Amino acid sequence: MNISQAIAASDSTSERDMANAIRFLAMDAVQAANSGHPGMPMGMADVATVLFNRFISIDPSMPDWADRDRFVLSAGHGSMLIYAINHLIGYSDMPMEQLKAFRQWGSKTPGHPEYGHTLGVETTTGPLGQGITTAVGMALGEEMMAARFGRKLVNHFTYVIAGDGCLQEGISHEAIDLAGHLKLKKLIVLWDDNEISIDGATSLSTSMNQPMRFKAAGWDVQKVDGHDADAVAAAIENARKSARPSLIACRTTIGKGAPTMQGSHKTHGAPLGKEEIARAREALGWPHDSFTVPAGIKSAWESVAKRGHAARRQWQERHAAARNAAAFDRTLSGELPESVFRKLAAFRKEHLEKATKVATRQASQMALEVINGATTLTIGGSADLTGSNLTQTSQTESIRPKRFKGRYVHYGIREHAMAAVMNGLALHGGFIPYGGTFLVFSDYARGGMRLSALMEQGVVYVLTHDSIGLGEDGPTHQPVEHLAMLRATPNMNVYRPADIIETAECWELALRDRSTPSVLALSRQGLPMLRDTGSAENLSARGGYVLHQPKGKRDVTLLATGSEVEIARKAAEQLLDLNGISAAVVSMPCWEKFAAQDQGYRDEVLGTAPRIAVEAAARMGWDRWIGPEGAFVGMDGFGASAPAAELYEHFGITAERVAGLALELTGRAGA
Repeated sequence: MNISQAIAASDSTSERDMANAIRFLAMDAVQAANSGHPGMPMGMADVATVLFNRFISIDPSMPDWADRDRFVLSAGHGSMLIYAINHLIGYSDMPMEQLKAFRQWGSKTPGHPEYGHTLGVETTTGPLGQGITTAVGMALGEEMMAARFGRKLVNHFTYVIAGDGCLQEGISHEAIDLAGHLKLKKLIVLWDDNEISIDGATSLSTSMNQPMRFKAAGWDVQKVDGHDADAVAAAIENARKSARPSLIACRTTIGKGAPTMQGSHKTHGAPLGKEEIARAREALGWPHDSFTVPAGIKSAWESVAKRGHAARRQWQERHAAARNAAAFDRTLSGELPESVFRKLAAFRKEHLEKATKVATRQASQMALEVINGATTLTIGGSADLTGSNLTQTSQTESIRPKRFKGRYVHYGIREHAMAAVMNGLALHGGFIPYGGTFLVFSDYARGGMRLSALMEQGVVYVLTHDSIGLGEDGPTHQPVEHLAMLRATPNMNVYRPADIIETAECWELALRDRSTPSVLALSRQGLPMLRDTGSAENLSARGGYVLHQPKGKRDVTLLATGSEVEIARKAAEQLLDLNGISAAVVSMPCWEKFAAQDQGYRDEVLGTAPRIAVEAAARMGWDRWIGPEGAFVGMDGFGASAPAAELYEHFGITAERVAGLALELTGRAGA
């Protein structure tokens, strides 16, 4: 549809009424809840109406249609905008009762949009900047799928409504830089340029020329009056033809339609009050009761769904005629072939026989060589640490501007964006993304990682240099508290494998758990292969298991993860050889998996003897496993710059110290 056709297809008076329906549903819902954010939905109602009425292609009767346009409300606090629209165009889970239950327990209308909770919500938003960055991942996913399967099957846009807050967040710079570099031409951002923040005018805290910033990053930029429907339509039409990602700066009035409050920060995050809403009804000519939309206006909105339904049927006809339809469907399903796991099992068997000694970051790359050779679903990447994270393999050609057939994304030094972009790739469908950085920089990626867990996306985070074992780079790069932070995150599996066998097992588990993100915390330093015997069972799937069981009764149990399992094993040998003490060694590569085992299994593994935990990280969390009488060998402060061996000696993370504590716990000290 060209611009003249788009304008001809729309009656501007009708669009004003359609926009006012959004305004009053937002006002009424926030008032009923006595909380919420009416200002943005009211200010952007005109822009959103044009976008949906004239351009967007979605089908509420099939919300997961593969070639639908994606709409991301990055300014998620204005959630009533999307809830109102979803009600008006007829999503099955959004009857008027849900709008009346805005922000209430059990409703489909939570305070901020939540993916998987409400139909038509493509990603969870609310943490500002996450939406626009996740949308970059969706737009990248669209280009990558189109490169593989062609425009007859993949030809959709990703539209974003973003506010000043989204663009002030640091992650937005990472996002727009990456999108501009890759020339993601199917990404269109509609900026709610209302010059208002919670504290007041945006001039209180920023003088940024946002259009110039986007231009500098390689975007196409336009400026429009956000309340001029035809101007907005013309800008969107131009953006759809651009060879670059597009920003449309929509100058709007926050709280548009509120007679005494529009343009004020007071409309941002609080109900307008019954009197102001009543006066708005008079001013805008809306003589309807609260939560009431006239049939004619509702019918106009429902035409959006009818148009989308027709587009979806046309796409299904193309899909049915496409030679590559079966491959497209398999890719979109995200189901890994069993050959991946058979080859990983063969990999484990081979390296058990070889007793391969490598750093677990290198073991990860070796496992990835097997995985990436057995499936094309995996899409790798790194935040400018490819040679350190070892996340690229022989099969993963780099993705470049206008060249999207590759399987490796150079995210640049943008850890936070990497996490959110991977979320976007996963949400788009067709990919299992994994990306690498140092474990310590999970601090920077944290916001996106948390949303991976909240949205139940099986993104894999390859976090190397996982302890003081990285050595000379010093405390700025040595993670201490990070394992505890990540383990505290609900629905996130944190794996810290001890050798090449556990690394391959943990990769298998990460690939199988498609609704849980995984962290692979991997060593810089070389580690010996610790398994005594082969096993067809993936022992890491239990989360913790007895790696070494002494003959007879246990005197002490040594618990450890990752590079410290080797230390625990050496301590057990010393205790037996020098003191006749029988120590069991328990490897615990994944606490979350271990916690999910039945009590009987956990009791069997942990035993009743005194316990000592060994991990080159903070103690927090370990008391759950060692009990009140247990001991801990690890870090109680930051690291230092020195060779790894010297650091372990200095901080007392040694087999000798573990053995000494064991003697104390068993009452054999000084014997």
